[in-house]
Amino acid sequence: MIFEDWDRTVDRQGKVLDKLLTERFPNQHRLKILDCAFGIGTQALGFAKSGHTVTGSDLSEAAVVRARNEARIRNLEISFVVSDMTSMSEISGRNFDAVVAMDNALPHLTGEQVRSALRASASKLAQNGMFIASIRNYDELLKRRPTVQPPAFYGRQGTRRIVHQVWDWIDEMKYIVHLYITQQSNQRWTAHHFVSEYRCILRSELSNELDSAGFRDVQWLMPSETGYYQPIVLARWNSAS
Repeated sequence: MIFEDWDRTVDRQGKVLDKLLTERFPNQHRLKILDCAFGIGTQALGFAKSGHTVTGSDLSEAAVVRARNEARIRNLEISFVVSDMTSMSEISGRNFDAVVAMDNALPHLTGEQVRSALRASASKLAQNGMFIASIRNYDELLKRRPTVQPPAFYGRQGTRRIVHQVWDWIDEMKYIVHLYITQQSNQRWTAHHFVSEYRCILRSELSNELDSAGFRDVQWLMPSETGYYQPIVLARWNSAS
């Protein structure tokens, strides 16, 4: 409900991420990908539509149920598992070409949990496999400390949606996002309120954590370079580190 057209977003993000991966795995056309915090499934569905073999995991059982249904509707084969990204103990597979954590998933975690998530990701990767994540541009956001994301209006009369956010700052580095979605059905309006807590992670912090966890060739790509809406970090796994 937060996207104007979710299927178009799935296709658009899928193409952006597929391009990033195929450029880094030029001799492989079908990659084995683990989306370790798939949320509503935007990237997992996009990867599968691009022809990759996809496993998706999320801490929310409700998210897994919904994602399975969305994949079934689109005739996509994706294995979904309920699992915490800080351990991934429920995921039996290994030797993934890529482990991805998109849409600001890591800033939900404490510093120690981030380290655990990176170690868990490394345990699932093949040698020279790649970890990919996207986070908000906290290096810039902390200069402004925004408190409101202006409302966006989607849909046509009778099926309108109004989406906006309020950011409640707890301290210098933590904030709570209040996401409000007001949805119209005929002449009736229904309001939904979702709450999530985040910790601002600077690019230097995440780069250092990746390096400490044994990853190499850490690279940051900004939206102007990729067409993706958040900065993306990529790093190779080197088991010999």
